[in-house]
Amino acid sequence: MKRTFAGLLASVMVVTAIPFLFTTGTIAEPAVQAAATTEELPVVGSYAELKKLIQSSDLDSYHYGTLETTAAMPAAAPNTANKVADTSGGAARGDFSTTNTQVQGVDEADIVKSDGTYLYQSTQDEVRIIKAYPATEMKVASRISYDNGKFVPQEMYVDDRRLIVIGQADENISYPPGSASKRGIPRFQSMQSVKTMIYDISDKKQPRLIRQLELEGQYMSSRKIGASLYVTANHYMDTYRILQEKAEVPGPTYKDSAHDNQYQTIPYSEIRYFPDHFRPEYLIVTGVNLDDSKEKMSLHTYLGAGENIYASTKNLYVAVTQNNAAQPVAVKQKGVPTPFVAPPIESDTTIYRFAMNKGDIQYTGKGSVPGRILNQFSMDENDGYFRIATTSGNMWRDDELTSKNNLYVLNNKLEIFGKLEGIAPGERIYSVRFMGDRVYMVTFKKVDPLFVLDLKKPSAPSVLGALKIPGYSDYLHPYDENHIIGFGKEAESDKDWAYYQGMKIALFDVSDVTKPKEKFKTVIGDRGTDSELLHNHKALLFSKEKNLLAFPVSVHERTAEQKAKNDMREYGHFTFQGAYVYRLDLQKGFQLKDQITHLSKEDVAKAGEGWYDSSSNIKRILTIGDTLYTVSDDYVKTLQLSTPKKENILPLAK
Repeated sequence: MKRTFAGLLASVMVVTAIPFLFTTGTIAEPAVQAAATTEELPVVGSYAELKKLIQSSDLDSYHYGTLETTAAMPAAAPNTANKVADTSGGAARGDFSTTNTQVQGVDEADIVKSDGTYLYQSTQDEVRIIKAYPATEMKVASRISYDNGKFVPQEMYVDDRRLIVIGQADENISYPPGSASKRGIPRFQSMQSVKTMIYDISDKKQPRLIRQLELEGQYMSSRKIGASLYVTANHYMDTYRILQEKAEVPGPTYKDSAHDNQYQTIPYSEIRYFPDHFRPEYLIVTGVNLDDSKEKMSLHTYLGAGENIYASTKNLYVAVTQNNAAQPVAVKQKGVPTPFVAPPIESDTTIYRFAMNKGDIQYTGKGSVPGRILNQFSMDENDGYFRIATTSGNMWRDDELTSKNNLYVLNNKLEIFGKLEGIAPGERIYSVRFMGDRVYMVTFKKVDPLFVLDLKKPSAPSVLGALKIPGYSDYLHPYDENHIIGFGKEAESDKDWAYYQGMKIALFDVSDVTKPKEKFKTVIGDRGTDSELLHNHKALLFSKEKNLLAFPVSVHERTAEQKAKNDMREYGHFTFQGAYVYRLDLQKGFQLKDQITHLSKEDVAKAGEGWYDSSSNIKRILTIGDTLYTVSDDYVKTLQLSTPKKENILPLAK
């Protein structure tokens, strides 16, 4: 039976928390801040120096794991004007929806994109260019196939001239690149890399590959601002091999087909490190101006790693958790006959900042705050300040080391300038959304407190108001300046436990910030119901102008017999996968208009209790003009929004 991670966290034992007071004020405490500097970081310099760094580092602290993990994704507003990113889109070719992004002007890659006439879809083995508008003339214009299995597309960007496909590649390269044995026979090794493939799509029927960029490692994330593309990757370092093997183990490799079609090794003289933190991985950050193929990509490599990124229009922030090992201590838990021994949780989040300018990227500083973040929406930049929300401690404890939630404001030097700590002790953050001078934070253990926090005075953030209701929100989306939509799970609880139920959508009214209200809500299905939207914001279609809200969902419902037992722990049975389409306004709230599926009756009949990641599952919903498009790997299906229902369907299988 499929259970989501969030759902498992919702089914937890409630322990009594020791009360904590909120603390605010301007901070100057060396113990909790690491001032940023624009000075050049030290270079590794040589292979011998790399070995020394490894030998002098405490690798055990890197492998030390916490007892509690938050779901990261590996998610408002931009910081120039802090306007909410609008997912309704719009361009010269007409009104069409675009990817739901965190920051206006900063595009995020996705599996389906639109330019107002064509849809671009990435699957496991090919990319499709589909003529989508008008709906009566839908057809596949072309396919870009990757049948060799050595490249798996993951996400894409589209602009007027280009299609940019990013994915993971498996290659066999000479080791080291360009080397050969004494007998002249090349030595080869397998290499995993992040490959960016750039196509000219001026002719949609014949897309033309014009450039390839490749970074050894695993894809973390990317952003695109105009013609500037920024890609981040992590590459694991085999410290055992480095310390044991006599021959030099080369650093990560890269390739840019516009300048050299051979793999290049990043020399240790160009790899930098952070003196106070060592992590046996490489963080590779790169930028490229797509309009200028003569300009080399800006590539920087560091000893370290990244977990989440946030980007404004000017800066890229890479966040990583630093777990600090500690001696085990005895913990007394209610209802447990013997003390449970567990190490206290001591986690910090380190933030690396990089300035972005037309494809060029430069490291500009580092900061650190106590606690760990949830995802990219835990971070924000506004008016020269960087804001970040964290959870510290452990929600399973009921002593002074229980979980607490915090908000930190960092100045331009990435020093802690203001803080608000001790929010909702005993709980953890489930979602965060920054909107100008406010931040909305949802925590959960047994009920869902929605906190409204004030950031008008960066040196002293404060709580404006809070609302406590059953359930929780995994994702918060702005409706307007006084209303916010929460997507998450309903929850029921008894004396000691809380159990998530169906998917809950709520519209919160924050006109009176001291008394936020749940204005409307609706619940889909029963325990087991889930949606990609709850862990990936790109799955949402929202247009305030069209009063339109839609997302994919997999619905589980209890039988009449189960409902009669009234057991909140029981999961429902699978009944539906597809798109739920709502009309949303401030007068009537959520009005379900359509339930669209790509599954056949035979598919549903074969489902049993659960369902799987079928190629007919709807993954994205888009609009072009007055036409709604639902997209799965097998089909594109259309529905007219304002006229009497007129449907069209395009099979996509070869």
